[in-house]
Amino acid sequence: MPLNVELLESSFSQIKAQELKFTNHFYTNLFADYPEVKPLFANTHMEDQAKKLFQSLVLVVESLRHPDRLAHPLQGLGTRHIQYGVLPEHYPMVGSTLLKALALCLGEAWTPNAEQAWSEAYSVVTELMLSGAAYSPEILSPALQKR
Repeated sequence: MPLNVELLESSFSQIKAQELKFTNHFYTNLFADYPEVKPLFANTHMEDQAKKLFQSLVLVVESLRHPDRLAHPLQGLGTRHIQYGVLPEHYPMVGSTLLKALALCLGEAWTPNAEQAWSEAYSVVTELMLSGAAYSPEILSPALQKR
């Protein structure tokens, strides 16, 4: 399914002016809604982390018209996330939080079409990141046992 590039670009242009507000909403909601992810950030400088998150979003949105430029960076990001302790079960948590932060920042511009466009884009990002994250059975076993 093709992504709604125009809608993603136009909505993100409104988010760019709200970087700090967006990242504050994102991490506040992530930790409130999913406290189990807090330990993943125990040794993280959150101001730097917020900048990295936003830079990743900029990369994704600015590469939408050239998706071939996204595969390698996102696969590498997926590989690095393994080192941070991120499991496949964390991706939906981040996706839900991303949509919530976008909705809070976009206000009335957060329409059902915008939500669908961002949800589809996040699915593509997740697939690319997971394709770069070769989880070993040892890593997946504890996650599967929790289900």
